[in-house]
Amino acid sequence: MKATQLEELISKIDHIVEAISLEEAEVQELIRDVHPVYHKSVKNLIHYNGFRKFDLRKIQKKFRYLGLTRLAHAEGHVMSSLLKSKFILQRLLGDPSPPNLKSGLSIKNGERILAKHAKELFGFRSKGRRVRIMVTLPTEAAYNYNLVYEMVASGMNCARINCAHDGPEVWMKMVEHIKQASQELGRSIKIAMDLAGPKIRTGSIVAGPRVKKFRPVKDIKGRVIKPATIIMEGNPEAGSAMDMLPVDPAWLGQLRLGDKLFITDARNKVRKLKVVEVLENQIMLSCQKTLYVETGATIRSRSSHVEDIEVGELPATEQAIILRKDDILKVTKLNVIGSLPLFDGEGKLLKPASISCQLPEIFDRIKEGEAILFDDGKIEGVIETIFPDHFEVRITRAKEKGSKLRAEKGMNFPRTDLKLGGLTEKDKTDLEFVSKYADILNYSFVNTKEDVAVLLSELEKWNAINSVSIILKIETRLAFDNLVEILLAAMKVKYIGVMIARGDLAVETGWDTIGKVQEEILALCGAAHVPVVWATQVLENLAKEGFPSRSEITDTVSSLRAECVMLNKGPYIKEAIQLLNTILSDMERFHEKNQAMLPKMEKL
Repeated sequence: MKATQLEELISKIDHIVEAISLEEAEVQELIRDVHPVYHKSVKNLIHYNGFRKFDLRKIQKKFRYLGLTRLAHAEGHVMSSLLKSKFILQRLLGDPSPPNLKSGLSIKNGERILAKHAKELFGFRSKGRRVRIMVTLPTEAAYNYNLVYEMVASGMNCARINCAHDGPEVWMKMVEHIKQASQELGRSIKIAMDLAGPKIRTGSIVAGPRVKKFRPVKDIKGRVIKPATIIMEGNPEAGSAMDMLPVDPAWLGQLRLGDKLFITDARNKVRKLKVVEVLENQIMLSCQKTLYVETGATIRSRSSHVEDIEVGELPATEQAIILRKDDILKVTKLNVIGSLPLFDGEGKLLKPASISCQLPEIFDRIKEGEAILFDDGKIEGVIETIFPDHFEVRITRAKEKGSKLRAEKGMNFPRTDLKLGGLTEKDKTDLEFVSKYADILNYSFVNTKEDVAVLLSELEKWNAINSVSIILKIETRLAFDNLVEILLAAMKVKYIGVMIARGDLAVETGWDTIGKVQEEILALCGAAHVPVVWATQVLENLAKEGFPSRSEITDTVSSLRAECVMLNKGPYIKEAIQLLNTILSDMERFHEKNQAMLPKMEKL
């Protein structure tokens, strides 16, 4: 490269350094307001934000031709990387000027700060891997201690309790199980609790019968390789757990290992059950065939020492509305139970399906012709007609055989400014429990710096500032556009993190841009030395169905770019944790972040 080209590169670096130095000078008051642990980090974030106001691709290419850094991974140490690059270019020109390399964080110090923040937020890492594993607890975790124990033993570092479901009594049981398992296994497990936030969800749907299905695992030839497992517990609340049946606790004491029981299931089929494990107030049974157990079903025994008993109250099965392209769905403002579509004897639609919206405030914002999406974008529609108490949606995309819409599923309006954010009244109530028992508060649907200020004000009321760490869930287009302001507002307290909630975020920003969006979030958080949680749909097929897809494995490897990976609940969650633990441990030593070209950062 010619001397004139080297001089041009030096001049461009000087121009960038001057611009980001001026930007830092303009926000000195803001920098002074942050917590001391972020004093160096906030300066670096300001530097990076200024750095990304330039289109750097031409400079990067010239650096590559010289065999130098392309500044693609400079987010954690911007000023230092620029000055080091300038120093090398000066030496290539034979310039003996003394280097100015003390400004800004060094590469090593930037990495150390991020590692320290990750440790403070998520706790100690597991041996052999840097990335922590966060797992969403199902309701069953409140009643099945063995499930929690296995999750911790399999590699879970952080247990997530979602306040959108259950309540303080159930949460308390989960917390107790986490602490018990942590103590028994000698591991420190952080407890994260999600505030529900103003998420727009579908309301309840008319309930189905009170019945539970249990089935064995079979091979490809239909041979049973693992019998169905049924747990009977002397607890009326046990019926809410996935594989449990509630019975009279006094009756359980009559059973012995190896006892055989019989039950006539909901299809009038007789099934044989065998007692395979006897625990305190809990019996484990096995069955070689599929069975459907309903409330009040009689369990019989041919042994004289065991009386007949009836199964206690089971929860009603969850029903779903089946939606196809061009179907009409009625979304109601009133808090009423949703209904399935009504057809006549010839299959002609008499009445469309209806479902309520749990956040009626949106009715004041929506307009006809605007898009609406359900269940993380699995179902798409357009608002056709708006009435005072409901609006009608025509479905524009669904599976050919129909998509299932259930209660408590998300609704998104990607092109509508709903002006939502901050804390709901429920969140403020839940904060009392969260501030006492959680290590981490996951803040849902934060959109602006004002939303952060509201949360900090509420935490002060419970004396929880700096005693509970905060993870900011980035779920909307607005939150992404305001991310720098949100980070600066949150850095007033120590130890924050960011969750890339890729499901809602992809729906909000568009599937075609989610790749770019998550790259930018990773870069900005890297600049602020803020740990990132890689969330939504990680090994989802494995957790729910028992088999991972190939794309899930690739996605999991990509998650090594974050400091924590989140798994959602499912019947095979233990297997998902074990596989994730293996992948993160084995692949980390081979993994490097991809090189990236850096155009000027733009808002969506």
